[in-house]
Amino acid sequence: MPLNLNSPNELPKPDAQAGQRSHQLVEKIKQSIEDNNGQISFASFMQQALYTPGLGYYSSGLQKFGQRGDFITAPEVSPLFAQCLARQTAEIFRYLETPCVLEFGAGSGVLAVELLHALQQLDALPRHYYILELSAELKHRQKQQIDEAVPHLAERVVWLEQLPVQPLNAVVIVNEVLDAMPVECFAVAKNDCLQRLSVRVKDDVLEAKFTQASSVMVKVKQTIEQRIEQTLPPGYASEYNPQLSSWLSALSQTVAAGVVLLIDYGYSASEYYHPDRVNGTLMCYYRHRAHSQPLWYPGLQDITAFVDFTDVAYSAVKAGFSVAGYTSQAAFLLANGLSELHAEQLSDDTRQQLVLSQQIKTLTLPSEMGERFKVMALTKKIDVPLSGFTWQDYRNRL
Repeated sequence: MPLNLNSPNELPKPDAQAGQRSHQLVEKIKQSIEDNNGQISFASFMQQALYTPGLGYYSSGLQKFGQRGDFITAPEVSPLFAQCLARQTAEIFRYLETPCVLEFGAGSGVLAVELLHALQQLDALPRHYYILELSAELKHRQKQQIDEAVPHLAERVVWLEQLPVQPLNAVVIVNEVLDAMPVECFAVAKNDCLQRLSVRVKDDVLEAKFTQASSVMVKVKQTIEQRIEQTLPPGYASEYNPQLSSWLSALSQTVAAGVVLLIDYGYSASEYYHPDRVNGTLMCYYRHRAHSQPLWYPGLQDITAFVDFTDVAYSAVKAGFSVAGYTSQAAFLLANGLSELHAEQLSDDTRQQLVLSQQIKTLTLPSEMGERFKVMALTKKIDVPLSGFTWQDYRNRL
């Protein structure tokens, strides 16, 4: 991850209101740095940049999703994504008593709309469709989307601000959530000393700087090296998710029985910490432009890192889940009837055919979302084959 912070002038400049909001957030972060003896961890910076109420990227009124936002998610590419997901969900529902859906971070609300509609078509509507959403602004958008698109199903949707106390029999949908969890960044120095990325203030400007790593981070590095069966060389920089284990433990307490479907871009540990990937996976997105400078425009850009699915698997088993499948998004969708659904929607309209064809290419081609995005199934008190993993199952790579 390049840290020599040059001018962000190559990016589109934010309007005055957005610029002022970013400035307010920077001042809050500076105060946090001052309150913590002059520096904070990168994970702390990322948490504030993305989630500070009213100012963070996911907590403000910015348009984030779709062509007018910073990125496009699979549900917004095509309804076919939700229709395939609905087939897998309906299959799981057959083995659960009074099942429900719990969706983490529902974004624009498009997935909830399309999934509810598809489940209705399959005669498999859940009693409740829970959405865990911390952003009041996104909750408002989701409610508008649902009220307009499926008003007859709106009463089934329940918004939560924290995990429910009463355990659920559920299919849990976690689509592009793990990549937005704050990460810690580390680097191996020339003398094999491990360093941690911190954020401080220099000349009244935020600056990223490597400092000595904690004993906890050293143990994380040792665990990574045990899993990949090699030593990370001097000059190697990467990141890890410090919240993953506690998050999965809390989720396990919420799921009495059911399946968690994790959908995100990521790798197994051997790919994530590959010798050629010397700068890690951290990336930033601003108006559909990708770059590697996380300190630019705090609150106005997304900051994200790929998911280490090997770490997810180990943490999930420790939390009480079983890992029931791990595959590519393309294989998951095709195994859940993507080609069949595509054929059903074809018409004589040439333009529609071209649109559908392009949507499927985006969802399945290796150069698009097909291989970069993975799907992992975590199960609890349910042991049945899952259709989405019958084409390919990469668990042997974890």
